[in-house]
Amino acid sequence: MKRPHIWIISPASAKANNGNWQSARRWARFLRTRYRVTIAQQWPAPDAAATPGAPAGNRASWPGRHTRPDLLIALHARRSAASLDAYVHACPERPTILLLTGTDLYRDIACDASAQASLRQARALVVLQPAGLAELPPPLRAKASVIYQSADTLRPASGPRRHLDVCMVGHLREEKDPATFMRAAARVRDARVRLLHIGGALEPALGQLAEATARDHPRYRWLGALPHAATRQRLKRSFLMAITSRMEGGANVIIEAVTSGVPVLASDIGGNRGMLGDDYAGYFAPGDDGALAALIERCAADPAFYARLQAQCAARAALFTPAAEQAALLELVDNLLQPHTTTAASTAAAPL
Repeated sequence: MKRPHIWIISPASAKANNGNWQSARRWARFLRTRYRVTIAQQWPAPDAAATPGAPAGNRASWPGRHTRPDLLIALHARRSAASLDAYVHACPERPTILLLTGTDLYRDIACDASAQASLRQARALVVLQPAGLAELPPPLRAKASVIYQSADTLRPASGPRRHLDVCMVGHLREEKDPATFMRAAARVRDARVRLLHIGGALEPALGQLAEATARDHPRYRWLGALPHAATRQRLKRSFLMAITSRMEGGANVIIEAVTSGVPVLASDIGGNRGMLGDDYAGYFAPGDDGALAALIERCAADPAFYARLQAQCAARAALFTPAAEQAALLELVDNLLQPHTTTAASTAAAPL
């Protein structure tokens, strides 16, 4: 019997190498233990490769029924809205999952009509940390699940440190607020501290600001975009990880820091609180470079405070295991496909 086919719609591609792409790639890996999986940037695929010669512009008739997935997972309510709409109209009886990102939860669903339509159309919603549930319209919360993302555990770096590296991982764009990290570099006075920034300049003005900051403040180093594996190795050797974002759905980089034994300094926003807990001691107000610099210097000078952050992060690590994420995802998908699988089987067995 052919395994059910799942499509994951990820507007972000492998080339983007951002958190959304990492989520899509990881979910595909988990699901392939049980299902056939395709990752694409939209549905139907614009080249109509699955059905040569089919009318790509006709959402109701293309792809053919034999090529339509049994379930569609869409990442990003606004950017995947057209794909989700096309699939729901072409396959109204088949289930859909919408994975909500930070810009969905903390911006788009409040003001963007296509994002709001995606919330209504999806059979199931997924948020990446429990604080995200409060951002959903109350009538829709019943169809929402919390699935924490995960990362493999890496052994923390050991031995004496020549530098106390504070690593920020995130492409340079306004939602990530990299300027706060750069301004903090001008405030830190401990000679051992370096502020390392990994990420490509998605907004040219922020790239220019990073170049100017590196020129004027040598403790700040912009390393540009790095492969994911190299980023994790750099992160695990860091003294601290900083996340300055104005909005986050459930940042992968927090998980990768925690599962590498690296304490986090985080902007005090809902998405970060949902990941690290309300009582976490490493928060600073969004945009407050002075508070971030003070936390960096306190960690460098106060071993007891640094150990407290380490212990608080370690206590969250059990939430972020691949086994837990895979089990939660498979349970959701299995439950959504079960009625469709049963109905399809009954229909196939019925006499003509």
